[in-house]
Amino acid sequence: MKQPKIIFIGAGSMSFGIKTFRDIFSCTLLKGSTLCLVDIDQTNLERMYTLACLLNEKSGMELRIEKTTDRRAVLEGADFVISSLAIERCELWKEDFRVPCKYGIRHGLAENGGPGALFFTMRTIPVVLDIVHDMEKLCPNAWFLNFSNPESRVVLAVNRYSKIKCIGLCHGITSFRGRIAKIMDRDPESFEVFTAGMNHFQWVLSIHDTTTGEDLYPLFREKEKTYDSAYMPYSRKMFHFFGLFPTPSDDHLAEYQAYGYEAGEEGFDFEEDNRERIRNRQEIADIMSGKIDLKTWLKPSDEQVINVLTAIHFNIRRNIPSAIVYNDGALSQLPDDVAVEIPITADGDGVHKRVVRNMPDGIIGALNMQVSAQRLSVKAAALGSREIALQALLCDPVINSTEAAVHIVDDLFEVNKQYIRKCI
Repeated sequence: MKQPKIIFIGAGSMSFGIKTFRDIFSCTLLKGSTLCLVDIDQTNLERMYTLACLLNEKSGMELRIEKTTDRRAVLEGADFVISSLAIERCELWKEDFRVPCKYGIRHGLAENGGPGALFFTMRTIPVVLDIVHDMEKLCPNAWFLNFSNPESRVVLAVNRYSKIKCIGLCHGITSFRGRIAKIMDRDPESFEVFTAGMNHFQWVLSIHDTTTGEDLYPLFREKEKTYDSAYMPYSRKMFHFFGLFPTPSDDHLAEYQAYGYEAGEEGFDFEEDNRERIRNRQEIADIMSGKIDLKTWLKPSDEQVINVLTAIHFNIRRNIPSAIVYNDGALSQLPDDVAVEIPITADGDGVHKRVVRNMPDGIIGALNMQVSAQRLSVKAAALGSREIALQALLCDPVINSTEAAVHIVDDLFEVNKQYIRKCI
């Protein structure tokens, strides 16, 4: 079997680059594959290319590694395109948070829900659609595997406006298991969770012991009653209201709800994000200098993209705990034309969605409140439309003022004007 050709767009990402390298260079199935690193930031690209070459040498993976700032130069014949792109990530995200606050909107993280998500969508979708339209010409059978936020809206846009096969992957559930384990006082590997909903807005339908199959939800409910009340207070409040535990964290969950400001109104911690980037760059430097022992460092991360990629390419049937997919009946109580996050199985025939039925009415109601905002924001981004962007905002439950909505659209259109354009 021919080894895959993998394109990694946004390879300079501090969030996903190092993790993806760990997964690639620790996966012996990929020995002899082609890895093409793409990034428009030449400095970040060179750093990650140098790291990839070292990992390739030390791991004995014998990959063919290429680098470029022009994705079109390497897309032809690709089997998989991994995307972790972000446009002026921190600078524009700060505006996504600041501007709504200026007009009295109470919100939190401003990334995947609420007014922040609208303009994250408006500037990201044109670039994503450019990529998948290039793929239609140069590698029409390739998979587009997305890391970029806002994931639900990106996945919906690709499915709506292209013929490229696409799913999104998020580590939210993987990290969330640790939070449930903490409350239950159990090893996170000792149980599995079944979740469904939208990206960063999922609900735990079941918790089972991985060995015996025992239903552990009763244990979780009992332990949660007496656990430290300061731990995940907002998520636990929703748990008490709706009867199922939400994922993945207070700040992400709160983005989608009118009362989400109760989880905090500080916004994203950009200072800590910057410190994390400094730590990541130091980690790369320590690997390059030999200060870090690669035998202990080079092991799989908590991301699932390489598990999905190898399952499809080598026809290895694998259950993946969550992926963002075009609904099309999988979560039967939501409309077909939205993106949902549910468990999947991947193999040589592609991705098979786990059908989810009979979720509680209250939770379906909360999810349905996102449907119009999701659909309209994607349409607004594809058409570069101010009018539809305003409609998307007025359909978002976080917005409580028409006057504020108009001002937010006016201000953030101006901030993002160089990136907003008709792209279909």
